[in-house]
Amino acid sequence: MKRIDMLTIASLLSVLFNTFHLADDIVRGMEPGGLSDLIAVPIFVVWLYGTLVLAGRRSGCVIILLGSLLGLLVPVIHMKGKGVGVASGIANSSGGFFFVWTLIALGVTALFSIVLSARGLWSPQWGQLAADTWHTGQLQSESLENRCLRIAEHDGT
Repeated sequence: MKRIDMLTIASLLSVLFNTFHLADDIVRGMEPGGLSDLIAVPIFVVWLYGTLVLAGRRSGCVIILLGSLLGLLVPVIHMKGKGVGVASGIANSSGGFFFVWTLIALGVTALFSIVLSARGLWSPQWGQLAADTWHTGQLQSESLENRCLRIAEHDGT
């Protein structure tokens, strides 16, 4: 699997787990569920834009790196203090397993995204093919069918 594809998938999963987590925080009363929680919506939109539209570009890697760093903070913040185990009461509550699993999954996908995006920024040639294939002016006028054929030829399929 190409690294750019791995980064895209890991970043999309991080956004998904973040939205699950925010919804769970609101349902549990950890967040007020008011307009202030909607601040997350434009953050997730920018993160998605960097992941899907700017894939293979430096700016996309920077956006994914920043979003993933924020995503990695979520489990760290929840694990401080009483944590999320039996002592906090979350583990024994309804949906406790999903809450804890989401935190762990978010931590894993966010850290993986950090590693891949940092590697992409450190060594940008690994994502060069994706950038050349989808973002150059000459290829923008190419038909979708020709793009698919070119990608299939490159992938060897």
